[in-house]
Amino acid sequence: MSNSSKEREKHDIESGHHPREDSEYDRLVVSNEPNADGMDILQPRSPLRCTTFSWWIKTFVYCIFAIILLLVFLKWGAPFLFEKVLIPIMQWEATAFGRPVLAVVLVTSLALFPVFLIPSGPSMWLAGMIFGYDLGFLIIMVGTTIGMVLPYLVGLRFRERIHHWLRKWPQTAAVVRLAGEGDWFHQFKVVALFRVSPFPYTIFNYAVVVTNMKFWPYLCGSITGMIPEAFIYIYSGRLIRTLANVRYGNHHFTTVEIVYNVVSFIIAIITTVAFTVYAKRALNDLGNRETAVEYESVSYQGGLEMESEKR
Repeated sequence: MSNSSKEREKHDIESGHHPREDSEYDRLVVSNEPNADGMDILQPRSPLRCTTFSWWIKTFVYCIFAIILLLVFLKWGAPFLFEKVLIPIMQWEATAFGRPVLAVVLVTSLALFPVFLIPSGPSMWLAGMIFGYDLGFLIIMVGTTIGMVLPYLVGLRFRERIHHWLRKWPQTAAVVRLAGEGDWFHQFKVVALFRVSPFPYTIFNYAVVVTNMKFWPYLCGSITGMIPEAFIYIYSGRLIRTLANVRYGNHHFTTVEIVYNVVSFIIAIITTVAFTVYAKRALNDLGNRETAVEYESVSYQGGLEMESEKR
């Protein structure tokens, strides 16, 4: 060993430090470079700025793309929708059925469509267009409540098949499994969040039966989560009918009506986005929390096994 190495080892012993086994360990662990805090200060922030800049670029591109799609829809899609779909439906419902019969038809469609995995949005739009906020809301809530109970009862008879089907999509199964965890209020809250979130509710009605979800928190959470969606569908249905009357009828907007419709439309969009983002973030937080709990449980069990092996 050289004199410099002996002197450094002697200095380490006198200062209370243990000698290093080799110079490589000394270079990696006890280097003269700045510590972690210093490195955080000295490191350039250009990657963060690049990430933020790229995010703004993507957001700008998506906004431009969405505006282009909206203009195309307003130019060609909306007139086709009004002339070929909405106007015939409004004329049909005015002549073919009375209002009581039409209410029964809408409730029946809202109840049966989810059983066959058919979206019930058009029926909710019609309920809003024809019956308005009071009776339309009642029709939507009665129909969708039945439409959430029937798939749950049907799914209980095919629980094993649904469980086998969910194995093909482990990420979906992991998300649905959150609904069956915890106590009554936790299940109620998670189901309400699922109803507000973008998760397909027709699939959720069946998939939830493979969890520990109880019926009453499922039902109460589903009804609570459907209330905001019902009002949004009613509002959009009424707005579509008003636009159809302006475009093809004798109705003309006043200044107050224009301001009211524009402001209410903006509020509806903001409310929809806010509910969706909040529900998605809340479900992600619950998933991360569940993962952390499982990781701590596995780590604790591993520690107990290591201690038992040492003994």
